[in-house]
Amino acid sequence: MTFTRRSFLKASAAGFGVAVISLGLTGCRFDDDDDFIEISFDHGVASGDPLADSLILWTRVTPKDPATSSIKVQWQAATDEDFSAISHDGEAYISAATDFTLKVDLQGLDANTNYYYRFISNGKTSPIGSGKTLPTGNIDKVKLAVVSCANYPAGFFHVYGEIAKQPDLDAVLHLGDYIYEYGNNGYATEDASSLGRLLPEDNSNEIISLTDYRKRYAHYRTDSNLQAAHSNCAFITVWDDHEVTNDTWREGAENHNDGEGEFSERKLHALQAYFEWMPIRNVADKERIYRRFEFGDLVSLYMLDTRVLARDEQLSYGDFDLTSAQGQSDFVSAVSSPTRALLGSEQLTWLTDGMTTSSSKWQVLGQQVLMTKMHLPFEVLQLLVSLQVSQANGADTGALLAQASALFAELAQIKGRILAGDPTVTDAERARVDTTAPYNLDAWDGYAYEREVLLGTAIATQKNLVVLAGDTHNAWAGQLTTDANNPIAASQNAGVEFATSSVSSPGLEEYLALNTQGPEATAQMEQVLALLVNDLAYSNLVDRGYLTVTFNQEQASAKWNYVNSIKTASYEMQTERSKELRMLAGQPIIQG
Repeated sequence: MTFTRRSFLKASAAGFGVAVISLGLTGCRFDDDDDFIEISFDHGVASGDPLADSLILWTRVTPKDPATSSIKVQWQAATDEDFSAISHDGEAYISAATDFTLKVDLQGLDANTNYYYRFISNGKTSPIGSGKTLPTGNIDKVKLAVVSCANYPAGFFHVYGEIAKQPDLDAVLHLGDYIYEYGNNGYATEDASSLGRLLPEDNSNEIISLTDYRKRYAHYRTDSNLQAAHSNCAFITVWDDHEVTNDTWREGAENHNDGEGEFSERKLHALQAYFEWMPIRNVADKERIYRRFEFGDLVSLYMLDTRVLARDEQLSYGDFDLTSAQGQSDFVSAVSSPTRALLGSEQLTWLTDGMTTSSSKWQVLGQQVLMTKMHLPFEVLQLLVSLQVSQANGADTGALLAQASALFAELAQIKGRILAGDPTVTDAERARVDTTAPYNLDAWDGYAYEREVLLGTAIATQKNLVVLAGDTHNAWAGQLTTDANNPIAASQNAGVEFATSSVSSPGLEEYLALNTQGPEATAQMEQVLALLVNDLAYSNLVDRGYLTVTFNQEQASAKWNYVNSIKTASYEMQTERSKELRMLAGQPIIQG
C-alpha cells in the first residue's frame, strides 16, 4: 500500500472531534515519514463511549516545534497487554486543526472484552491503556464509578488516582465539570500557589477562545492521577456548565459578561475543545450529546444533557415578591410551567420512549444536577439567600452563620416533635417547617414539570429507576417522589437518586463554614438536613470523593468513597466516612 492516501488520512483526522474508523488489521506495511519530528505523549491516553462492538481511543501528540504542520500517528489494539494478539492497527495524520489530538473508533470488537491499546509516532510509544466493551445477553453484574467536578487549582486529584486502582469497573461515568473556566484569581484558587496547582501563565485568565479552552484541557490532562484513571478504564462522559462557563443555559450563562463576545461563539469554542480532548464518539450536531448505552439485559444507561441543548434560563428568587401571596403564586406557576425546559421536548421524548420500551432490569440516568426535591423551610431559605449575598459582597457573615445554625436547630426540633406525634405542636410551628421552597433553582427543582413527566413515566411503566448526579460537590441520596398533583401517579415513589461528591471543588462545608467547626458540627448539620428535607436520605457535606454503583438482578448498591485530604500530596481513604445504600428491584425505596 503506497502513501497516496496521505491527503485522505489527514482529512479523516481533521475537523470537529471526528474519529478515524479502524475496522481491524490493515495488512499494510507502515512506512516512516520522510522527516523525523520530535514529539512527546504528554497527555496520556484514554478510551471511551464503549459499545458491545466498538470503543473510542484517544491520545494527543505534542510536537516540540510549534510550527509543525502534521504528524503521522499509528495505533495498535490487542486483547493482551503484551500485544501478541493485535486485533486492530492503523495510522492517520493529525494537525493543529484538532490541536494534535487523535480519536480512533475501533469497530468489529468482541463484546464484554478488555482491549489494550497504544499509539506510536516518530520513534515514541505512548503509555498503554485499556478499555472494556459492553456485554450482551444475560448479565450478572455491572459496576460503574461516578465522578464529577474537578477543579485543578482547588486541590490534588487523589480521587482520580483511587478510581485508577479499581480493577473491576465496567466504565467510569464523568458527569461534568471536567474543567473549570476561571483564572488563577477565580473560584476555589486560594490554595493553588501553596499546592503548586496554579494554572500556567499563558492560560491563567478566564478562558473564552478556542485556544484558551484547548490549553485548559491540556493542562488538566498533565495530571498523573487523571491520566491513570483514563488509561485504566473507558470513560462515558457528559458536560455540565463549567466546560463552557458557570450556570450555562441555552443562550447564555451567569459567568458570560459584557466584553466577552457573543455567547454562541464562546459555546462553540468550548464544545469543539470538548470533542477534541474527550474520548467521546462524534455526533453530527455537537449540542446533541445525549445517548444510550446497553449493558446486556441488566442496565440501560441514558447520558443526558441538562445544560447546553434546551435549558431555559434559571429562575431567581429576586424576580418574585415572595412577601406577597401574588408573588408566591407567580413563583409556583413559573417553576412548574409545562413550557419550562431543562431537557427539552426532543430529549425528554427520546428518554421516556427509551425507558418505556427498554427490557433492561435497571433504567439509569447519568446526568448533572440533583433531581431529588431539596425543599427547605422558607425561613431557612430566606436566611441562606441573605448569606449568599453577603458572601458575594465580601461582608462579614459570622452573625448570619450563627443565626442560620440556631434556626436549623430550632426547626429540626419542631420537625422531630411532629414526627414523634407530639400533641403540643402548634399550627404556627407546623407551618414553619411545612412551608417550604426549593433551595437550588439551577437543579431539577427549578424545572419541575419535566421531572414529573419523567417520574410519572417510571411509575406507569413499572421501571426500576436510578438517577446519578454530580454538580453540587457534596454527596447525597434522595427518594424520587412525584407531586401530589402528578396526573400519572400522585405522591408515589418513582426511584432513587445517588449523587457523587466532587474530585476537588469545595461544597457546603465552605458555604456554611463547617470546615472550621469540627466533625460534631458537620454531623449535626447532616442530621438536620435529613430531617428537614423530606426526600433526603443521606448527605456528606465536607468530603471529596467518588461513587461506585453496582447493579445485579436483585439490587442497585451505591457506595460513597472519600479521601481525607486534597490539600496534601499524601492522603488516605476515609473508611469510617464511607457509606453504602441500595434499592431493591421492584421496590423504589432507599434502604441501608
